[in-house]
Amino acid sequence: MKSKNAGMGSHQEDGTAQPQEMRSQMKNIFGTLVAGAMAGAAAKTCVAPLDRTKIMFQVSTNRFSAKGAFRLLCQTYRTEGLLSLWRGNSATMVRVVPYAAIQFCAHEQYKRLLGAYYDMHGRPLPPVPRFVAGAMAGITAVVLTYPLDLVRARMAVTSKHTYRNVRQALVQIYQEEGVRALCRGFMPTILGIIPYAGLSFFTYETCKRVYEEHCGGLQPHPVERLIFGACAGVVGQSASYPLDVVRRRMQTSGTPKSNIASGGHGIIVLVASTKKSARGTLLQVVQEEGVVRGLYKGLSMNWVKGPIAVGISFTTFDLLQIIFRKLEEGGK
Repeated sequence: MKSKNAGMGSHQEDGTAQPQEMRSQMKNIFGTLVAGAMAGAAAKTCVAPLDRTKIMFQVSTNRFSAKGAFRLLCQTYRTEGLLSLWRGNSATMVRVVPYAAIQFCAHEQYKRLLGAYYDMHGRPLPPVPRFVAGAMAGITAVVLTYPLDLVRARMAVTSKHTYRNVRQALVQIYQEEGVRALCRGFMPTILGIIPYAGLSFFTYETCKRVYEEHCGGLQPHPVERLIFGACAGVVGQSASYPLDVVRRRMQTSGTPKSNIASGGHGIIVLVASTKKSARGTLLQVVQEEGVVRGLYKGLSMNWVKGPIAVGISFTTFDLLQIIFRKLEEGGK
């Protein structure tokens, strides 16, 4: 009887342990989703004016220069007001909040799964799985949020009267151009996110690991996390930038020229043929503008905004994760 009761007791303990473990895991997933959403929103809002200016040049025939970008910012401010610099940011938030939440959460889950596969038991992943976890997280986020990215690009380069809000933009594009238009530029986006997300997460995680190894396990200071994130942004965006130009050209193709937000900025928008594939768009850019001037147009601006955005994003996520853990420990 005694052994029977003991056996029943162990079964009861297992029964209660499993729901507790499940609750803890669900709480962890929810925490990473919230932290990722807040990190993405903070980062994109800070660099929204630079991001919009970069897109305007990416889809135009004009040669990029820092002076030209600054002139465009000033002209936009004078003719359309301060808030126009954040035009399309509402679409960015609608996209980036779920995108960043999914990406960061997926990255944590892929790290856990790969860690179990490689039998790492909580230790940092080897280099290749570290890259794979980041790339898979990026792919997952893109697949689940892509039409919102297309709408965001359209709203950034069109006048404010073209699309009133994200919902109206989605409906209008669908009605005027068909459902396939909502997926235009999807393939170069997927091809670009693999090196971008993979190298960004890889670089940031590697920098933190090297720091901890050289500092006796100490956690990096927030400023140091910003620097690590900035390095990750430079590496990731430099590797994937030509595909970013191609996807923006494809996303904004089909936009009527009369709807383009020129507004006296001197920007002549190039609307690519709606029938062109990613390869066709790439070749068109190279033939008409050259490799460096076409495929790397606006990269210097990305080297300014990219490191800021990625640094803020990674740092905000890490700090929120630390805060959530402390709150959870304090509540026990």
